[in-house]
Amino acid sequence: MSDALAGPDGGLRCPWALSTEDYVKYHDEEWGRPVHGDDALFERLSLEAFQSGLSWITILRRRPGFRAAFDGFRIAAVASFTDEDRARLLADPGIIRNRAKVDATLANARVLAEWSPGELDELIWSHAPDPDSRPVPKSLTEVPAITDESTALSKALKKRGLRFVGPTTAYALMQACGLVDDHLADCVARRVRQAG
Repeated sequence: MSDALAGPDGGLRCPWALSTEDYVKYHDEEWGRPVHGDDALFERLSLEAFQSGLSWITILRRRPGFRAAFDGFRIAAVASFTDEDRARLLADPGIIRNRAKVDATLANARVLAEWSPGELDELIWSHAPDPDSRPVPKSLTEVPAITDESTALSKALKKRGLRFVGPTTAYALMQACGLVDDHLADCVARRVRQAG
């Protein structure tokens, strides 16, 4: 039996997506769809780190503020942020003003600025499991919080000097960026992807 529930249009969706209109839109249009590009993946990695210990809706609703504060999460731009920029970020009510998370984002940008173009994309996507090796989840209990692949990705990112990238954060990134498809079997978003 599936945990999928009817959404506002009657279509079945993952239950977590139904609590707010913001979640429905994010679930239907973004979550689980492939994301490529170093800057785009840096944004997702940074936002997943900021989400740690919080609800994703908190981050989602502040995403425009994060994008403005972090110059669109362009790695080269964030890597050049100064102490004045750090102070600005820590005073910005449009983002989560967590000192450790802000510092990790700035440090990660400086590390990534030294990488070759496409290197972050290649590293992250090299940890995507074979889709045929994973059963399609029917219930939320069948969706893991971490996997062998997310643990390996976390280790690879940490080894290269990135911070706030534990296995749970890495798996959330994998889910959000389409490395895995954890939409439930009856979910309209899974059915749309399969039809497309």
